[in-house]
Amino acid sequence: MTNPLHDIAAWRDRAGPSGIPSVCSANAMVLEAAMSATRPTALPLLIEATCNQVNQDGGYTGMTPADFRVFVEQIAASQSFPLDRLILGGDHLGPNPWKSLPAAEAMDKAEEMIRAYSAAGFTKLHLDCSMGCAGEPVALDDATTAARAARLAGAAEAARPGGDIPAPVYIIGTEVPIPGGAMEELGELELTDPLAARTTVEVHREAFAAAGQAEAFGRVIAAVVQPGVEFGNHNVIDYDSAKAQPLSGVLDDLPGLVFEAHSTDYQRQRNLAALVRDGFAILKVGPGLTFALREALYGLDAIAAELHPGARPQRLRESMEAVMLSAPANWDRYYEGSDAERALQRHFSYSDRIRYYWPQPEARAALDALFDVLGDEAIPETLIGQYLGARYDAVRGSRLAPRARALALASVEAVMQDYISACGG
Repeated sequence: MTNPLHDIAAWRDRAGPSGIPSVCSANAMVLEAAMSATRPTALPLLIEATCNQVNQDGGYTGMTPADFRVFVEQIAASQSFPLDRLILGGDHLGPNPWKSLPAAEAMDKAEEMIRAYSAAGFTKLHLDCSMGCAGEPVALDDATTAARAARLAGAAEAARPGGDIPAPVYIIGTEVPIPGGAMEELGELELTDPLAARTTVEVHREAFAAAGQAEAFGRVIAAVVQPGVEFGNHNVIDYDSAKAQPLSGVLDDLPGLVFEAHSTDYQRQRNLAALVRDGFAILKVGPGLTFALREALYGLDAIAAELHPGARPQRLRESMEAVMLSAPANWDRYYEGSDAERALQRHFSYSDRIRYYWPQPEARAALDALFDVLGDEAIPETLIGQYLGARYDAVRGSRLAPRARALALASVEAVMQDYISACGG
């Protein structure tokens, strides 16, 4: 079979979609909403797992790549979403989870990881070896990065499952934003230098050839660059198309390639559309989707308190605060300021590090209690207007059922619709 993404560089020259959203999440409700939003469109659904989230050791989700595939396909089956429209990807595949180890050990672990991704039928693989390991500089030079990426490509090729699983396509690039967003308040961003983008591609081409992976390089479809979009804990840097034109123009010299844009979360729809128009055809989004879900869940939390006071031992927000305070590793070093400022960030930061806690048993129990108390009752329009105002018009127009789960899913779908529209889906 041919990989659906193999010719993405030619999409904008023909009818139909000209780009694709990349859903980077392991949240079941987010994935359900993404399927619902994508089903009536002309787009396949690209779902990606990251190296820290899913790996051969389980990652922070406890899932291997094979487990993640089963997890996604079970959601797809429950939503009647066609499996032949699903594309699974692996993001930041490289030594990052083990960069505290010497490079030789970390790369051995990275090889094991990418073999697991490839064997499980993941067909979009982002090779990210840009970070230094123990005793190395924080950021590596292009030649070292490319040589390690070519080594991982070879491991992925050797582990291909065959059958009706198409050959994987690859993403390269050294200017990768911090996964999950920056930690500080951001000012103006420095875009990738156009010459650096060209150099990255050529150095990788040479490294793949030297490693005997020239055929695999023929399936490189994109390079990760910084087009001038990012979010921190407190603010979002909006895309400026005019500033990105020199970088966008590089694609004229790189036939068959597009750019992949990370950290596009919270960009407005017109900015997303401009990114796609300028050749940044793969739009990564993750925290922005779970942020929208958290907004909806907290709105429902307030509605439940109005309709059923005292029905739960603890409100959802109080439960999530307790869960985060009991296990601070996923937020403590990322949030700065006074105790009050850090408390606010735990729940409302753009980086949305609360997303790491929804799988915890205590969080799941609190969420189940919320949905149990609201059940399938019709929520009064006035409370939807008060606490879930963005959903009010759809409810009033009878386009959305005034029920808890539907309202939560619709909040995520609304974000997905911005991406689908921007991609021409």
